[in-house]
Amino acid sequence: MNSSIKGIATATLALLLNYSANPAFAIPQKINHPVTVSTQASKDILIVPGERVGPITRTTTKQDLVKLFGASRLVDKTISGAEGIGSFAATQLNLNQGRSLLVVWSDNTRTKPLDVRNLAWAWKTREGIGVGTPLSELRKKLGDFKLYGLAWDYGGTILLDSSKLSRYQGKLILRVDTAVNAYEKFPNDYQSVSGDATFSSSNPHWKPLGIRLAEIIVVLNSSE
Repeated sequence: MNSSIKGIATATLALLLNYSANPAFAIPQKINHPVTVSTQASKDILIVPGERVGPITRTTTKQDLVKLFGASRLVDKTISGAEGIGSFAATQLNLNQGRSLLVVWSDNTRTKPLDVRNLAWAWKTREGIGVGTPLSELRKKLGDFKLYGLAWDYGGTILLDSSKLSRYQGKLILRVDTAVNAYEKFPNDYQSVSGDATFSSSNPHWKPLGIRLAEIIVVLNSSE
């Protein structure tokens, strides 16, 4: 990997491995009384990179989530860090209509969100980008961008600084993946865009693989 790529990885892609989405354990929520979910909160599905995911902002606390969505929809978790090293507080929001997500906190007080991830399909940026957006549509919105090859730690990560959405660098992480069984059906194409290297989104080997956006991470506060 050359020095410029290493710089991008250090600035942005390290966030991908900061935490694992797999919970170490979950803490059942104590519900003292029913909470009415805010109508406005239930309808807001806008992602503003670096600022908010719906009503969840850089200053939102766990108690704010209770007020917004109701305690019965929240599950506290501890998620493991990269390669199982370390652990981090998180809160799962079990919302219907494709609005579920996971908030990762700076510490166990759950008063400062680091990022929001595991976003379901309903969440969209102003550009209309969300989980499930196909590569062809991503190219219309981002231009001809570069992304990392498949089948390694940073596989499928879009290099936003090479796109029309470079202003989101460090605020938004997007990763694509192939359709199910793409490797078995199109092994040559798959291998041609795999590994620790960058590829153009216009590379013809992407086309038969059914590439779609598979993961969104919205960074709200620095982990430093």
